[in-house]
Amino acid sequence: MPTIGRSYCGQLSLSHAGESVTLAGWVDALRDHGEVLFIHLRDRSGIVQVVFTPEGTPQAVCDRASVLRSEFCVRVTGRVIQRTGGTENPGIATGDIEVVAEDLAILGSCATLPFQISEKSMLAGGVVRRDETVGEDLRLQYRYLDLRRPTMQDHLIRRHRIVKTIRDFLDQQGFIEVETPMLTKSTPEGARDYLVPSRQFPKSFYALPQSPQLFKQMLMVGGMERYFQIVRCFRDEDLRPNRQPEFTQLDLEASFIDEEYIFDLFEELTVRMFSVGGIDLPRPFPRMTWLDAMNRTGSDRPDLRFGMTFEDATDLFTHTRYGIFRQILDRGGCIKGINVKGASDRLSKNVLQNEYAREIVPGFGAKGMTWMRVMAEGLESNIVQFFSDDERRGILDRFAAQPGDVILMIADPSWSLVCSALGQLRVHLAHRLALIPKDVYAPLWVTDFPLFEAAEDGVTAIHHPFTMPDRVDFDPRNIEDLLALRSRAYDLVMNGEELGGGSIRINDSKLQQRVFQALGLDAGEAAEKFGFFLKALSFGAPPHGGIALGIDRVVAMILGAASIREVIAFPKNRSAYCPLTQAPSPAAPLQLQELGLLDMGGGLPLPGAGEGKDLIDSLSWVSRIGITDPERSSMGEAVAQAQACAERINRNAPSDEPPLFSVAAVSNRTREGRTPRIHPLAASGELFKNAPAEKGGYFKTAAVLD
Repeated sequence: MPTIGRSYCGQLSLSHAGESVTLAGWVDALRDHGEVLFIHLRDRSGIVQVVFTPEGTPQAVCDRASVLRSEFCVRVTGRVIQRTGGTENPGIATGDIEVVAEDLAILGSCATLPFQISEKSMLAGGVVRRDETVGEDLRLQYRYLDLRRPTMQDHLIRRHRIVKTIRDFLDQQGFIEVETPMLTKSTPEGARDYLVPSRQFPKSFYALPQSPQLFKQMLMVGGMERYFQIVRCFRDEDLRPNRQPEFTQLDLEASFIDEEYIFDLFEELTVRMFSVGGIDLPRPFPRMTWLDAMNRTGSDRPDLRFGMTFEDATDLFTHTRYGIFRQILDRGGCIKGINVKGASDRLSKNVLQNEYAREIVPGFGAKGMTWMRVMAEGLESNIVQFFSDDERRGILDRFAAQPGDVILMIADPSWSLVCSALGQLRVHLAHRLALIPKDVYAPLWVTDFPLFEAAEDGVTAIHHPFTMPDRVDFDPRNIEDLLALRSRAYDLVMNGEELGGGSIRINDSKLQQRVFQALGLDAGEAAEKFGFFLKALSFGAPPHGGIALGIDRVVAMILGAASIREVIAFPKNRSAYCPLTQAPSPAAPLQLQELGLLDMGGGLPLPGAGEGKDLIDSLSWVSRIGITDPERSSMGEAVAQAQACAERINRNAPSDEPPLFSVAAVSNRTREGRTPRIHPLAASGELFKNAPAEKGGYFKTAAVLD
């Protein structure tokens, strides 16, 4: 029979029947029938059944096969045959063939597994998919085993194909992939930087990039015109379930373009990426201004897979006698609501009043909620009697209400609070009432964001300080003028998730300095932080703009993964910790000494040192034990007694003696003598047998104080 080189398990078919093949992979599952042994052999391409039988397999090979267990790494040589009728296995792609083993080499045995890797159970009648719940931290601790699972391998293979689609498409559009530095200068971009100390420059630090923002803009100054990069970025952000401290993004910048160019380019690219997952996106993508998005959905990343958009009812109650609405409107407030179509049977009076109005909506930040059920005879609620006939008719018309609908309204002096609370309520109800259709994708461009938002000491940038404003005739010292500015920024949103965002950039150094001034940076601070960039803008910078797309988030959406951790090879867990490598971990004192970090502060007081001024607060902080107000008086008395006792002891001590800190003599309480020695149980290892972890011959425990 003809012999071919190493074959891939999942690529064998009936066309290979009669051929001798060599396979290599892992034992996915096995079934022992006494003299006949069946195994499923798995490699990256898929699974094929291998049979060890006295008629076709040498006895020595059968003997070696008898020790096989799940996840043994093996090489098998054998002959491909067609399965006899009735024994085919539709559960695997190669289910109409099997390989009769003629030789076997065990390349690696496998220790006891921490969890099952095979996603299929091998039964006499075929294959049944196995779904076992394994804790995520355990999976991440043994990620090299978790990556053997076909689902994980499929995720990473399809991620590769999506990224290849990006590279191929942008290459066709004339973009050049350029790498930018990983070690750079710390600049304010909205999140905390990860700092990297330098041994060559003691007490100085690089920062890992939150994005290549300044470098890609300087590439435009350098005349590259069209740049992109699949780049790792780092942000020391507060923990959220679907974020990672390091992530991958598609970064792109182009010169001599406007927003329309970015919209057209990225719509085509997004359609191509989603097609890798078999998803057809509708084009063109609709657009919505930031103000419309907030007024209609209460979110700057609207989920448009379902309706329930807002209606503004403020004008309906201009002359209302309903006291709560009257007070809110007198303070310049607003009233917005949603119509939950046909939900009256599922939202009872009790649910609306006691669950939503008293608990859920206040949890969203609002003081309350007004509800009305639409009946055949009109509106029904506990406040509808306070509304005039005109107000009732206006509500029915404004919300296009029909019997069986439920109208929910939120009123408050703050427009942003009304939008935010009603937006959260909209999404909550959509999930509760199963109003979100499956396998539907609703892409959207959100545009015209505010350039600034109010902060305690002025304003801060909504996106980043390099975004072009919609007009340049603003006063950087006038807060009201700054808050009225709109930006030439845009976000790509889908199904309530922000997939990416970008803007047209500032290409004039004087305008950039005025934006820095608006953000509270004087000329000296701007020069210290961004002097190199401002200088670059002064050398004929072209008009330019770009966008960044979160690769992890996009791939997870395309593949329907529950978390971005399912599409990253070696992610951190939800606490930004790596169970596999146990990072982050403390650095050795010698490393800190080499980096000049042992005495960074010099004579400066440490942050938080002032917390010890109040003795009770200091004791609470050091012991990590909270002390309530009722406990403070008794705690204060106990501390005062301890202080008085110490003072009496020291007052009666000889004047030439130092103050006493212990009434007992200082001595070694652990063992006799001063010569160090290793305990016999430590030498034999017996002492460490129950240790949760051991490191360098020491019993490793959790820190007592965090």
